Amino acid sequence: MNMNGEIEIKIRGRLDKEWEEIFQGMHLEYEEDTTILTGNLIDGSHLHGVLNTIRDLNLKLISINPLDTKKQP
Repeated sequence: MNMNGEIEIKIRGRLDKEWEEIFQGMHLEYEEDTTILTGNLIDGSHLHGVLNTIRDLNLKLISINPLDTKKQP
């Protein structure tokens, strides 16, 4: 997986919007009982920082997906 660029991370449960600043520039959105973090990663350290925060808060990680902003031919 590319360690920089736009990414989507899904977490079980709905986090308050106040948590947005804890996740190092990621934006919070919701889909049913899931919180979706989206944002632009600077590098691998940025991703690991976000994942460490998820772990430290004992949140349930569902998925990590790079968002392909390039259009396929």
